[in-house]
Amino acid sequence: MSVPTGAEASAGFRYDGYGTLGRLGLIYIASSIVMDAEWAAMAAPGLSVHTTRVRLPKVTLEGIDQMMNAPELEQSARLVGSAPIDVLCFGGTSASFVYGTAYDKALIGRMEGWAPGVKATTASTASLAALAAVKAGPVALATPYVDAIHQRAINFLESNGHPVLNSGNLGIDEDWALAEVPLEKVFDHVVACDHPEAAAIFISCTNFRSCGVIEALETALGKPVISAVQASFWHCLEVADINGARPGYGRLFERRLAPQETGP
Repeated sequence: MSVPTGAEASAGFRYDGYGTLGRLGLIYIASSIVMDAEWAAMAAPGLSVHTTRVRLPKVTLEGIDQMMNAPELEQSARLVGSAPIDVLCFGGTSASFVYGTAYDKALIGRMEGWAPGVKATTASTASLAALAAVKAGPVALATPYVDAIHQRAINFLESNGHPVLNSGNLGIDEDWALAEVPLEKVFDHVVACDHPEAAAIFISCTNFRSCGVIEALETALGKPVISAVQASFWHCLEVADINGARPGYGRLFERRLAPQETGP
């Protein structure tokens, strides 16, 4: 019995997750579990996600300050940036907006310096780009944050041209607890935060489940719903010019669906 060649046997091969469409690099919070999982859910076959992590002591202003000034941030960027990735994202929304827009832009420059040749973005920059893409002006805001961070989120949006007409926060200060909020409660929380004159709704926090309810929320509320996780994934596709999303995760992805995912 002769053994077939690889070309002859290829019909029996299985998908292995290799990044034939592209490779996304992600710097994410060490204790968090939502963002890289949701990116994987939204990624079409052939788009791979490669994650490195930094430690967040507590979901407070003090904890964020400790994380952003720790040497692990640079180390993480250099580590994942040493892989052949197409784009690098810092996946902490509050950590990139609490110091304001200028800091967020400077962080992108630092990341591109730590990972030469790799384009970079952050969850906050991505969120603003996504809101612009759906032509949002005034917005409603839903977060799981404590009051101080929630107020910084309002300040960040309003300083970038998005008046917050209504908002709500859950007051959670433990990272693990953020991820434990069930989708049913996320859905109800976002609906409660809506405002009839808001052009879009923004869901902040990259360890707060969101992508699984975006399409249902858009159907129920009749307007674009942008989450920090979804926006970060989308903006990586934009920056790297990759059509690599699955359908079903919001109107934001209308022009970034993978060819095999666009349907008949």
